[in-house]
Amino acid sequence: MRSSLGEQSASSCPECAKGAVNQAGQRSAEELIADSKALRDYIESSSSQMVRPATKALHHPYVVPSTPDSPIYSSDLWDWDSWWASVAMSQVEIDTNNDGEFLEATEGSILNFLDKTTKDGISPMLLFPTGGGFEEIDPSLYDPDHPFDQNMHKPILAQAAAMLIQQHHDSSWIADKIDVLESFLNNYLEHHVHKATGLAYWQTDFAIGVDNDPSVFFRPDKSTASIFLNSLLYRELLAFGFILESLNKVDDAIAWREKARALRDAINTYCWDERDGTYYSVDLNLREVSSKTWLHHGAPRSWPCLIMRIDSWSSFAPMWAGIPDQKQAERMLARLVNPDTFNAKYGVRTLSRLEKQYQIRSSNNPSCWLGPIWGVSNYMVFRGLVKYGFEDAARDMAEKTIRLFANDFNATGCLHEYYDPDSGEPVMTAGFQNWNFLVVNMMDYIEGRRVRFEF
Repeated sequence: MRSSLGEQSASSCPECAKGAVNQAGQRSAEELIADSKALRDYIESSSSQMVRPATKALHHPYVVPSTPDSPIYSSDLWDWDSWWASVAMSQVEIDTNNDGEFLEATEGSILNFLDKTTKDGISPMLLFPTGGGFEEIDPSLYDPDHPFDQNMHKPILAQAAAMLIQQHHDSSWIADKIDVLESFLNNYLEHHVHKATGLAYWQTDFAIGVDNDPSVFFRPDKSTASIFLNSLLYRELLAFGFILESLNKVDDAIAWREKARALRDAINTYCWDERDGTYYSVDLNLREVSSKTWLHHGAPRSWPCLIMRIDSWSSFAPMWAGIPDQKQAERMLARLVNPDTFNAKYGVRTLSRLEKQYQIRSSNNPSCWLGPIWGVSNYMVFRGLVKYGFEDAARDMAEKTIRLFANDFNATGCLHEYYDPDSGEPVMTAGFQNWNFLVVNMMDYIEGRRVRFEF
Protein backbone atom coordinates (compact mmCIF):
# COMPACT_ATOMS: atom_id res chain seq x y z
CA MET A 1 0.00 0.00 0.00
CA ARG A 2 2.43 2.64 1.18
CA SER A 3 5.02 3.20 3.86
CA SER A 4 2.71 3.23 6.85
CA LEU A 5 3.10 5.82 9.60
CA GLY A 6 1.74 3.45 12.23
CA GLU A 7 0.14 0.06 12.61
CA GLN A 8 -2.60 -1.69 14.49
CA SER A 9 -2.56 -5.46 14.70
CA ALA A 10 -5.59 -7.59 13.97
CA SER A 11 -5.95 -8.51 17.61
CA SER A 12 -6.23 -4.87 18.69
CA CYS A 13 -9.67 -4.43 17.09
CA PRO A 14 -12.09 -3.93 20.00
CA GLU A 15 -14.60 -6.28 18.39
CA CYS A 16 -12.14 -9.07 17.59
CA ALA A 17 -12.73 -10.72 20.95
CA LYS A 18 -16.09 -11.87 19.61
CA GLY A 19 -14.31 -14.74 17.88
CA ALA A 20 -12.17 -15.76 14.97
CA VAL A 21 -13.31 -15.38 11.39
CA ASN A 22 -16.01 -17.91 10.62
CA GLN A 23 -14.84 -20.27 7.92
CA ALA A 24 -18.03 -20.58 5.87
CA GLY A 25 -17.81 -22.91 2.91
CA GLN A 26 -19.00 -22.08 -0.56
CA ARG A 27 -22.40 -20.41 -0.32
CA SER A 28 -25.17 -19.90 -2.83
CA ALA A 29 -25.54 -16.47 -4.42
CA GLU A 30 -28.61 -15.78 -2.28
CA GLU A 31 -26.84 -16.82 0.92
CA LEU A 32 -23.82 -14.75 -0.03
CA ILE A 33 -25.98 -11.66 -0.52
CA ALA A 34 -27.64 -12.27 2.85
CA ASP A 35 -24.30 -12.79 4.57
CA SER A 36 -22.98 -9.53 3.16
CA LYS A 37 -25.97 -7.33 4.02
CA ALA A 38 -24.38 -6.08 7.23
CA LEU A 39 -21.18 -5.37 5.30
CA ARG A 40 -23.07 -3.36 2.68
CA ASP A 41 -24.89 -1.38 5.39
CA TYR A 42 -21.56 -0.67 7.08
CA ILE A 43 -19.95 0.56 3.86
CA GLU A 44 -22.90 2.76 2.97
CA SER A 45 -23.00 4.32 6.44
CA SER A 46 -19.22 4.71 6.82
CA SER A 47 -18.28 6.18 3.44
CA SER A 48 -19.20 9.70 4.50
CA GLN A 49 -16.77 9.38 7.41
CA MET A 50 -13.87 9.34 4.94
CA VAL A 51 -14.54 12.94 3.85
CA ARG A 52 -12.49 15.74 5.40
CA PRO A 53 -13.13 19.49 5.14
CA ALA A 54 -10.73 21.95 3.57
CA THR A 55 -7.92 23.27 5.76
CA LYS A 56 -5.50 26.19 5.56
CA ALA A 57 -3.02 23.94 3.76
CA LEU A 58 -5.51 21.93 1.67
CA HIS A 59 -7.98 24.32 0.09
CA HIS A 60 -10.53 21.71 -0.98
CA PRO A 61 -12.39 18.99 0.90
CA TYR A 62 -10.81 15.58 0.32
CA VAL A 63 -10.98 11.82 0.88
CA VAL A 64 -8.95 9.84 3.42
CA PRO A 65 -8.63 6.05 3.91
CA SER A 66 -10.35 5.71 7.29
CA THR A 67 -12.88 7.13 9.74
CA PRO A 68 -11.96 9.96 12.16
CA ASP A 69 -11.64 7.57 15.10
CA SER A 70 -9.14 5.33 13.32
CA PRO A 71 -5.65 5.54 14.87
CA ILE A 72 -4.04 5.74 11.41
CA TYR A 73 -4.89 7.01 7.93
CA SER A 74 -7.64 9.23 9.33
CA SER A 75 -6.53 12.73 8.30
CA ASP A 76 -3.87 12.65 5.55
CA LEU A 77 -4.40 12.71 1.79
CA TRP A 78 -2.71 9.77 0.02
CA ASP A 79 -2.36 9.40 -3.75
CA TRP A 80 -3.79 6.13 -5.02
CA ASP A 81 -5.69 5.55 -1.78
CA SER A 82 -7.93 8.57 -2.32
CA TRP A 83 -8.53 7.48 -5.91
CA TRP A 84 -9.69 3.97 -5.05
CA ALA A 85 -11.74 5.17 -2.10
CA SER A 86 -13.43 7.60 -4.50
CA VAL A 87 -14.30 4.76 -6.89
CA ALA A 88 -16.07 2.92 -4.07
CA MET A 89 -17.76 6.07 -2.82
CA SER A 90 -19.12 6.80 -6.29
CA GLN A 91 -20.76 3.36 -6.19
CA VAL A 92 -22.27 4.10 -2.80
CA GLU A 93 -23.73 7.32 -4.23
CA ILE A 94 -25.90 5.54 -6.77
CA ASP A 95 -26.74 2.65 -4.43
CA THR A 96 -28.13 5.11 -1.88
CA ASN A 97 -29.79 7.43 -4.45
CA ASN A 98 -27.45 10.27 -3.42
CA ASP A 99 -25.59 10.71 -6.69
CA GLY A 100 -23.00 13.46 -6.30
CA GLU A 101 -22.92 13.22 -2.49
CA PHE A 102 -19.12 12.88 -2.47
CA LEU A 103 -18.41 14.80 -5.66
CA GLU A 104 -16.91 17.88 -4.02
CA ALA A 105 -14.52 15.80 -1.92
CA THR A 106 -13.48 13.51 -4.78
CA GLU A 107 -12.82 16.49 -7.04
CA GLY A 108 -11.11 18.21 -4.12
CA SER A 109 -8.64 15.36 -3.60
CA ILE A 110 -7.43 15.82 -7.17
CA LEU A 111 -7.34 19.61 -6.96
CA ASN A 112 -5.37 19.56 -3.70
CA PHE A 113 -2.63 17.52 -5.37
CA LEU A 114 -2.63 19.76 -8.44
CA ASP A 115 -2.41 22.82 -6.18
CA LYS A 116 0.78 21.37 -4.71
CA THR A 117 2.29 20.33 -8.05
CA THR A 118 5.41 22.33 -8.97
CA LYS A 119 5.97 24.14 -12.26
CA ASP A 120 8.15 21.16 -13.24
CA GLY A 121 5.23 18.79 -12.78
CA ILE A 122 6.39 17.21 -9.52
CA SER A 123 3.34 16.19 -7.53
CA PRO A 124 3.57 14.80 -3.97
CA MET A 125 2.16 11.39 -3.05
CA LEU A 126 1.09 12.44 0.47
CA LEU A 127 -0.30 15.69 1.86
CA PHE A 128 -0.88 16.59 5.50
CA PRO A 129 -3.84 18.82 6.43
CA THR A 130 -1.37 21.12 8.20
CA GLY A 131 0.95 21.30 5.18
CA GLY A 132 3.85 19.28 3.82
CA GLY A 133 4.09 15.54 3.33
CA PHE A 134 6.78 12.86 3.51
CA GLU A 135 9.52 15.49 3.57
CA GLU A 136 8.29 16.56 7.01
CA ILE A 137 8.75 13.01 8.31
CA ASP A 138 12.21 12.60 6.80
CA PRO A 139 13.74 15.52 4.86
CA SER A 140 16.28 13.16 3.26
CA LEU A 141 13.49 11.55 1.26
CA TYR A 142 13.25 14.64 -0.93
CA ASP A 143 16.49 16.17 -2.11
CA PRO A 144 15.71 19.59 -3.61
CA ASP A 145 18.93 19.42 -5.65
CA HIS A 146 17.78 16.19 -7.35
CA PRO A 147 14.00 16.50 -7.61
CA PHE A 148 13.69 14.11 -10.56
CA ASP A 149 15.49 11.28 -8.79
CA GLN A 150 12.59 10.61 -6.44
CA ASN A 151 9.23 8.93 -6.79
CA MET A 152 6.22 11.19 -6.92
CA HIS A 153 2.43 10.87 -7.12
CA LYS A 154 1.50 7.68 -8.94
CA PRO A 155 0.15 8.25 -12.46
CA ILE A 156 -3.51 8.17 -11.55
CA LEU A 157 -4.46 11.89 -11.35
CA ALA A 158 -5.88 12.02 -14.87
CA GLN A 159 -7.70 8.73 -14.32
CA ALA A 160 -9.32 10.04 -11.17
CA ALA A 161 -10.46 13.17 -13.00
CA ALA A 162 -11.62 11.26 -16.08
CA MET A 163 -13.81 8.99 -13.95
CA LEU A 164 -15.67 11.98 -12.52
CA ILE A 165 -16.05 13.57 -15.96
CA GLN A 166 -17.47 10.32 -17.34
CA GLN A 167 -19.93 10.04 -14.49
CA HIS A 168 -21.12 13.64 -14.29
CA HIS A 169 -20.43 14.93 -17.84
CA ASP A 170 -18.67 18.01 -16.54
CA SER A 171 -15.02 18.91 -17.11
CA SER A 172 -15.28 22.60 -16.24
CA TRP A 173 -13.86 22.04 -12.74
CA ILE A 174 -10.54 20.78 -14.15
CA ALA A 175 -10.26 23.16 -17.11
CA ASP A 176 -8.02 25.75 -15.47
CA LYS A 177 -5.72 23.00 -14.11
CA ILE A 178 -5.19 21.23 -17.42
CA ASP A 179 -1.73 22.73 -17.92
CA VAL A 180 -0.68 21.55 -14.44
CA LEU A 181 -1.94 18.06 -15.17
CA GLU A 182 -0.07 18.06 -18.47
CA SER A 183 3.15 19.12 -16.75
CA PHE A 184 2.71 16.23 -14.33
CA LEU A 185 2.43 13.76 -17.19
CA ASN A 186 5.29 15.34 -19.11
CA ASN A 187 7.40 14.95 -15.98
CA TYR A 188 6.73 11.20 -16.06
CA LEU A 189 7.56 10.92 -19.75
CA GLU A 190 10.71 13.05 -19.54
CA HIS A 191 12.19 11.99 -16.20
CA HIS A 192 10.75 8.57 -15.35
CA VAL A 193 11.02 6.74 -18.68
CA HIS A 194 13.92 4.61 -19.92
CA LYS A 195 14.91 5.95 -23.34
CA ALA A 196 16.02 2.64 -24.87
CA THR A 197 12.80 0.78 -24.07
CA GLY A 198 10.20 3.52 -23.61
CA LEU A 199 9.19 1.93 -20.28
CA ALA A 200 8.58 3.83 -17.05
CA TYR A 201 10.70 2.96 -14.02
CA TRP A 202 10.57 3.64 -10.31
CA GLN A 203 13.25 6.06 -9.16
CA THR A 204 13.66 4.17 -5.87
CA ASP A 205 11.83 1.47 -3.93
CA PHE A 206 10.20 4.06 -1.66
CA ALA A 207 6.38 4.30 -1.53
CA ILE A 208 5.73 2.37 -4.74
CA GLY A 209 2.28 1.24 -3.61
CA VAL A 210 3.06 -2.48 -3.55
CA ASP A 211 5.74 -1.87 -0.95
CA ASN A 212 8.00 -4.93 -1.01
CA ASP A 213 7.48 -6.20 -4.54
CA PRO A 214 10.68 -8.27 -4.99
CA SER A 215 11.23 -6.87 -8.49
CA VAL A 216 11.75 -3.40 -6.97
CA PHE A 217 12.37 -3.76 -3.24
CA PHE A 218 16.01 -3.15 -2.22
CA ARG A 219 17.12 -3.09 -5.84
CA PRO A 220 19.30 -0.32 -7.29
CA ASP A 221 17.63 3.01 -8.02
CA LYS A 222 16.10 3.43 -11.49
CA SER A 223 16.64 -0.25 -12.24
CA THR A 224 13.10 -1.63 -12.52
CA ALA A 225 10.55 -0.95 -15.22
CA SER A 226 7.65 -2.17 -13.11
CA ILE A 227 4.74 -3.76 -14.94
CA PHE A 228 2.47 -2.29 -12.27
CA LEU A 229 3.75 1.25 -12.86
CA ASN A 230 3.59 0.92 -16.64
CA SER A 231 0.03 -0.37 -16.50
CA LEU A 232 -0.99 2.65 -14.42
CA LEU A 233 0.80 5.05 -16.77
CA TYR A 234 -0.83 3.55 -19.86
CA ARG A 235 -4.30 4.15 -18.44
CA GLU A 236 -3.21 7.61 -17.29
CA LEU A 237 -2.19 8.67 -20.80
CA LEU A 238 -5.50 7.40 -22.21
CA ALA A 239 -7.38 9.25 -19.47
CA PHE A 240 -5.63 12.51 -20.25
CA GLY A 241 -6.60 12.09 -23.89
CA PHE A 242 -10.20 11.62 -22.80
CA ILE A 243 -10.09 14.78 -20.66
CA LEU A 244 -8.63 16.82 -23.52
CA GLU A 245 -11.36 15.61 -25.86
CA SER A 246 -14.00 16.56 -23.28
CA LEU A 247 -12.52 20.08 -23.41
CA ASN A 248 -12.71 20.08 -27.23
CA LYS A 249 -8.94 19.82 -27.60
CA VAL A 250 -9.25 17.03 -30.15
CA ASP A 251 -5.83 17.28 -31.80
CA ASP A 252 -4.12 17.28 -28.42
CA ALA A 253 -6.25 14.31 -27.35
CA ILE A 254 -5.11 12.32 -30.39
CA ALA A 255 -1.46 13.12 -29.63
CA TRP A 256 -1.74 11.86 -26.05
CA ARG A 257 -3.52 8.71 -27.13
CA GLU A 258 -0.61 8.08 -29.49
CA LYS A 259 1.73 8.33 -26.50
CA ALA A 260 -0.40 5.70 -24.78
CA ARG A 261 -0.22 3.47 -27.84
CA ALA A 262 3.57 3.78 -27.90
CA LEU A 263 3.76 2.74 -24.27
CA ARG A 264 1.46 -0.22 -24.87
CA ASP A 265 3.71 -1.33 -27.74
CA ALA A 266 6.77 -1.05 -25.47
CA ILE A 267 5.05 -3.10 -22.77
CA ASN A 268 4.16 -5.83 -25.25
CA THR A 269 7.65 -5.78 -26.73
CA TYR A 270 9.66 -5.95 -23.53
CA CYS A 271 7.38 -7.09 -20.69
CA TRP A 272 5.34 -9.83 -22.39
CA ASP A 273 6.92 -13.26 -22.01
CA GLU A 274 5.77 -15.55 -24.79
CA ARG A 275 7.27 -18.55 -23.05
CA ASP A 276 5.25 -18.13 -19.84
CA GLY A 277 2.25 -16.36 -21.31
CA THR A 278 2.32 -13.41 -18.92
CA TYR A 279 3.81 -9.98 -18.30
CA TYR A 280 6.75 -9.31 -16.01
CA SER A 281 8.67 -6.30 -14.76
CA VAL A 282 12.03 -5.87 -16.47
CA ASP A 283 15.55 -5.16 -15.25
CA LEU A 284 17.14 -2.01 -16.68
CA ASN A 285 20.34 -2.31 -14.64
CA LEU A 286 22.63 -3.34 -17.50
CA ARG A 287 26.16 -2.21 -18.06
CA GLU A 288 26.49 0.43 -20.76
CA VAL A 289 27.60 -0.65 -24.20
CA SER A 290 30.59 1.51 -25.08
CA SER A 291 32.53 1.87 -28.31
CA LYS A 292 35.49 3.15 -26.31
CA THR A 293 36.53 -0.26 -25.05
CA TRP A 294 37.55 -3.43 -26.85
CA LEU A 295 35.71 -5.58 -24.29
CA HIS A 296 32.95 -7.56 -26.01
CA HIS A 297 33.19 -5.29 -29.03
CA GLY A 298 32.80 -8.22 -31.41
CA ALA A 299 29.24 -8.92 -30.29
CA PRO A 300 27.96 -6.45 -27.67
CA ARG A 301 24.54 -6.99 -26.15
CA SER A 302 21.64 -6.06 -28.40
CA TRP A 303 18.89 -6.18 -25.74
CA PRO A 304 18.00 -3.08 -23.67
CA CYS A 305 16.54 -4.93 -20.67
CA LEU A 306 16.04 -8.35 -19.10
CA ILE A 307 12.75 -9.91 -18.02
CA MET A 308 12.51 -10.65 -14.29
CA ARG A 309 10.43 -13.80 -14.02
CA ILE A 310 9.00 -13.10 -10.57
CA ASP A 311 5.38 -14.19 -10.34
CA SER A 312 3.54 -11.30 -8.71
CA TRP A 313 -0.11 -10.27 -8.91
CA SER A 314 1.18 -7.18 -10.74
CA SER A 315 1.60 -9.38 -13.81
CA PHE A 316 -2.19 -9.22 -14.13
CA ALA A 317 -2.31 -5.40 -13.98
CA PRO A 318 -2.06 -5.19 -17.81
CA MET A 319 -5.44 -6.97 -18.01
CA TRP A 320 -6.91 -4.31 -15.75
CA ALA A 321 -5.32 -1.70 -18.05
CA GLY A 322 -6.58 -3.34 -21.26
CA ILE A 323 -3.13 -3.96 -22.74
CA PRO A 324 -3.11 -7.62 -23.88
CA ASP A 325 -5.10 -8.96 -26.80
CA GLN A 326 -7.71 -11.65 -26.19
CA LYS A 327 -5.34 -14.53 -26.89
CA GLN A 328 -2.78 -13.17 -24.45
CA ALA A 329 -5.48 -12.65 -21.84
CA GLU A 330 -6.63 -16.25 -22.18
CA ARG A 331 -3.10 -17.47 -21.45
CA MET A 332 -2.95 -15.17 -18.44
CA LEU A 333 -6.26 -16.53 -17.15
CA ALA A 334 -4.83 -20.05 -17.12
CA ARG A 335 -2.04 -18.85 -14.85
CA LEU A 336 -4.40 -16.93 -12.57
CA VAL A 337 -6.64 -19.90 -11.77
CA ASN A 338 -3.75 -22.23 -10.86
CA PRO A 339 -4.13 -23.14 -7.13
CA ASP A 340 -0.42 -23.93 -6.88
CA THR A 341 0.50 -20.31 -7.54
CA PHE A 342 -2.05 -17.48 -7.28
CA ASN A 343 -5.54 -18.92 -6.86
CA ALA A 344 -6.51 -19.03 -3.18
CA LYS A 345 -9.74 -19.52 -1.26
CA TYR A 346 -10.14 -15.78 -0.73
CA GLY A 347 -8.73 -14.35 -3.94
CA VAL A 348 -5.42 -13.81 -5.63
CA ARG A 349 -2.18 -14.16 -3.70
CA THR A 350 -0.07 -11.05 -4.14
CA LEU A 351 2.94 -13.28 -4.78
CA SER A 352 2.91 -16.81 -6.12
CA ARG A 353 3.42 -19.25 -3.28
CA LEU A 354 6.08 -20.96 -5.40
CA GLU A 355 8.31 -17.89 -5.13
CA LYS A 356 11.06 -18.11 -2.54
CA GLN A 357 10.06 -14.71 -1.09
CA TYR A 358 6.48 -15.86 -0.40
CA GLN A 359 5.37 -15.20 3.16
CA ILE A 360 2.33 -14.15 5.16
CA ARG A 361 3.34 -11.85 7.98
CA SER A 362 2.37 -8.66 9.75
CA SER A 363 4.61 -5.72 8.83
CA ASN A 364 4.47 -2.05 8.03
CA ASN A 365 7.00 0.20 6.34
CA PRO A 366 6.86 -1.90 4.26
CA SER A 367 3.42 -3.43 4.33
CA CYS A 368 3.54 -7.05 3.22
CA TRP A 369 2.73 -7.78 -0.43
CA LEU A 370 4.56 -11.12 -0.47
CA GLY A 371 1.45 -13.29 -0.57
CA PRO A 372 -1.40 -11.84 1.56
CA ILE A 373 -4.76 -10.97 0.06
CA TRP A 374 -5.36 -7.24 -0.41
CA GLY A 375 -8.72 -5.77 -1.34
CA VAL A 376 -7.25 -3.60 -4.10
CA SER A 377 -5.36 -6.41 -5.84
CA ASN A 378 -8.44 -8.64 -5.75
CA TYR A 379 -10.45 -5.78 -7.24
CA MET A 380 -7.98 -4.91 -10.01
CA VAL A 381 -7.74 -8.56 -11.06
CA PHE A 382 -11.55 -8.78 -11.00
CA ARG A 383 -11.79 -5.71 -13.25
CA GLY A 384 -9.37 -7.22 -15.73
CA LEU A 385 -11.45 -10.38 -15.87
CA VAL A 386 -14.60 -8.35 -16.50
CA LYS A 387 -12.93 -6.38 -19.30
CA TYR A 388 -11.95 -9.53 -21.18
CA GLY A 389 -15.28 -11.24 -20.78
CA PHE A 390 -14.17 -13.93 -18.32
CA GLU A 391 -17.47 -13.75 -16.49
CA ASP A 392 -17.21 -17.00 -14.52
CA ALA A 393 -13.73 -16.11 -13.24
CA ALA A 394 -14.84 -12.54 -12.48
CA ARG A 395 -17.81 -13.77 -10.46
CA ASP A 396 -15.59 -16.22 -8.62
CA MET A 397 -13.13 -13.46 -7.70
CA ALA A 398 -15.99 -11.19 -6.62
CA GLU A 399 -17.62 -13.90 -4.51
CA LYS A 400 -14.33 -14.76 -2.80
CA THR A 401 -13.75 -11.11 -1.92
CA ILE A 402 -17.30 -10.59 -0.69
CA ARG A 403 -17.06 -13.72 1.44
CA LEU A 404 -13.69 -12.63 2.86
CA PHE A 405 -14.91 -9.21 3.97
CA ALA A 406 -18.36 -10.41 5.07
CA ASN A 407 -16.78 -13.10 7.25
CA ASP A 408 -14.38 -10.60 8.76
CA PHE A 409 -17.02 -7.96 9.40
CA ASN A 410 -19.57 -10.40 10.82
CA ALA A 411 -16.94 -11.83 13.17
CA THR A 412 -15.05 -8.71 14.21
CA GLY A 413 -17.20 -5.69 13.39
CA CYS A 414 -14.49 -4.18 11.21
CA LEU A 415 -12.25 -4.78 8.19
CA HIS A 416 -8.47 -5.15 8.03
CA GLU A 417 -5.64 -4.12 5.73
CA TYR A 418 -4.67 -7.57 4.45
CA TYR A 419 -5.46 -11.24 4.99
CA ASP A 420 -4.23 -14.81 4.94
CA PRO A 421 -5.11 -16.16 1.47
CA ASP A 422 -6.36 -19.58 2.60
CA SER A 423 -7.80 -19.08 6.08
CA GLY A 424 -9.18 -15.58 5.55
CA GLU A 425 -7.78 -14.54 8.93
CA PRO A 426 -6.93 -10.82 9.11
CA VAL A 427 -3.21 -10.13 9.37
CA MET A 428 -3.12 -6.52 10.59
CA THR A 429 -4.56 -3.00 10.78
CA ALA A 430 -8.04 -3.32 12.21
CA GLY A 431 -10.50 -0.66 11.07
CA PHE A 432 -8.93 -0.23 7.63
CA GLN A 433 -11.51 0.92 5.05
CA ASN A 434 -10.20 2.63 1.91
CA TRP A 435 -10.09 0.34 -1.15
CA ASN A 436 -11.65 -2.50 0.84
CA PHE A 437 -14.90 -0.66 0.13
CA LEU A 438 -14.48 -1.57 -3.56
CA VAL A 439 -16.18 -4.79 -2.52
CA VAL A 440 -19.46 -2.87 -2.87
CA ASN A 441 -18.79 -2.55 -6.62
CA MET A 442 -18.29 -6.33 -6.69
CA MET A 443 -21.54 -6.87 -4.76
CA ASP A 444 -23.48 -4.84 -7.29
CA TYR A 445 -21.86 -6.76 -10.14
CA ILE A 446 -22.90 -10.07 -8.57
CA GLU A 447 -26.43 -8.80 -7.94
CA GLY A 448 -26.85 -7.43 -11.46
CA ARG A 449 -27.14 -3.83 -10.34
CA ARG A 450 -25.75 -0.77 -12.10
CA VAL A 451 -22.00 -0.67 -11.47
CA ARG A 452 -19.71 2.32 -11.59
CA PHE A 453 -16.14 1.49 -12.50
CA GLU A 454 -13.01 3.62 -12.70
CA PHE A 455 -11.98 5.14 -16.05
